[in-house]
Amino acid sequence: MNGHAAVVIGHRGAAGYRPEHTLASYELAARLGAEFIEPDLVPTKDGVLVARHEPEISETTDVAQHGEFADRKTTKMIDGRPVTGWFTEDFTLAELTTLRAIERIPAVRQHNTLYNGRYPIPTFDEILDLRQRLSRQFNREIGVYPETKHPSYFRAIGLALEPKLVDTLERAGLNRREAPVFVQSFEVGNLQWLRRELRVRLIQLIDSVGAPADSAAAADLRSYDDLVTPAGLRWIARYADGIGPAKDRIVPRDATGVSAPPTSLVRDAHSAELLVHPFTFRNENQFLPAEHRSSTDVNAYGDAFAEYQQFYRLGVDGVFSDMPDTAIAARSEP
Repeated sequence: MNGHAAVVIGHRGAAGYRPEHTLASYELAARLGAEFIEPDLVPTKDGVLVARHEPEISETTDVAQHGEFADRKTTKMIDGRPVTGWFTEDFTLAELTTLRAIERIPAVRQHNTLYNGRYPIPTFDEILDLRQRLSRQFNREIGVYPETKHPSYFRAIGLALEPKLVDTLERAGLNRREAPVFVQSFEVGNLQWLRRELRVRLIQLIDSVGAPADSAAAADLRSYDDLVTPAGLRWIARYADGIGPAKDRIVPRDATGVSAPPTSLVRDAHSAELLVHPFTFRNENQFLPAEHRSSTDVNAYGDAFAEYQQFYRLGVDGVFSDMPDTAIAARSEP
């Protein structure tokens, strides 16, 4: 939208090559050339923001191997559905530091399991320190792109994410309009609250189906489908600077998995003066449209370059990528 090349956002770091949401994953993303690193933020019992894909951590840590925490396995309702496991909000930071990260999808990324047990759960402060160090080391600004995970859920249990996020960015000197920061959420109300407190850019995430969890809970009939209409995009522009839509909102797929003609979403969002950062780009066949798959092996790499280049040609302003080196290589080609 601003005439610059699309930015590459290291999705959970370089999740294609290291267990996600670890300092090693974030550092590798920056070394591979990503302009931004993306932590998902959840709180601990004592109110510290840490990076995990979900508050439930059995898929991303070795918590199940820690007998001392066996009695903390439980079932909770999150965004209207039951989830069973261990949850960050039931652990102090000191307790979480005894855990180690593991690969979330080992059947897909078996090579990442080599790093299981090597890395602790990082705090948001540690990620910002890493960002600053790498920016100096590489002589270029590395941005940070935090997501507030399940903000309504955490607010309801007395662990609101937003004030802690604002305070952390303030302490780091990053609450300014020109800071290399985007803040994103699938919910609406917390972004509207953050608009009053933060000067950084805000991104409304838009899933393939459904509705924002806070809208559904408040009986607001506005769905994600409504948000991608021209009227919905103009409404988003009142509190956010861009959208982060699922890829199929821009290039749908038919019943066989083949790409259908692109929608007008990029053009419509730009007309509303919104940036467009679609998610998530990955190299494996199972995540690619059928015409770009290399074989029937779902975990083999396909022609990810072709998918990136289609989205670049459509004018997106950035991409969330598990393999940022591939995104950058595709961006550099004619």
